[in-house]
Formats: sequence, C-alpha cells, structure tokens
Amino acid sequence: MKNFRKAKEFFWTNHAQRKMRFYRLSESRVKRVLHTPKRVEQGIAPDTAAMMQRAGTLKHPYEIWVMVQDTDKHRKIISAWRYPGTTKPGEPLPEEILREVELSIKQ
Repeated sequence: MKNFRKAKEFFWTNHAQRKMRFYRLSESRVKRVLHTPKRVEQGIAPDTAAMMQRAGTLKHPYEIWVMVQDTDKHRKIISAWRYPGTTKPGEPLPEEILREVELSIKQ
C-alpha cells in the first residue's frame, strides 16, 4: 500500500462534496481525518485508501471515513461518510456505501 500521509494539494470530487453536505462534514473536518487518521485500510477501488477517525460520544459513537487516491500531483478525495457506531479493523463496508462509492468512481 502507498504512503498516504504525504501532504499534497487536494482535489475534491463532486461525489465527496455531495456526501460532505449530506453528512454535514466540513472541509476542515475531512482534512483532520486525513492528517491524523485512527485507522487506515485499503480502499475498495484500485490504489485507494480509506481513513477513519472516531467521533461522537460514548453513548452515541460514530466514525468519519474518507476515501482517497494519491497521484503525483494531488490527493483526490473520492468520498466521505459518517458511519454510525464503530467498526472493527478489516470489517467490510456496508453495501449502501459500497454502491455509492462504486458509482462515483465510474463517473
């Protein structure tokens, strides 16, 4: 897997921007996940990574996930979403999120 921690210029896909509005995630909140992820896993698309940070409260925990793809010129933000509850390392993504990300990659 590539090193996804290098600072680069960001490129925000339309899908990522729509998802950020839907989940009420600011650009700075997504960048915070990218700069200090709690967990990094291989993404579902080729040469991508999914990065996560925990958020919420003890009673209502959730995770913020960001899928990125690094190129020579920039870091492409493919998608961002809020996952209710907590996941375990290596646990597959929910089908709904998989479908949305696959559609955004094809566009």
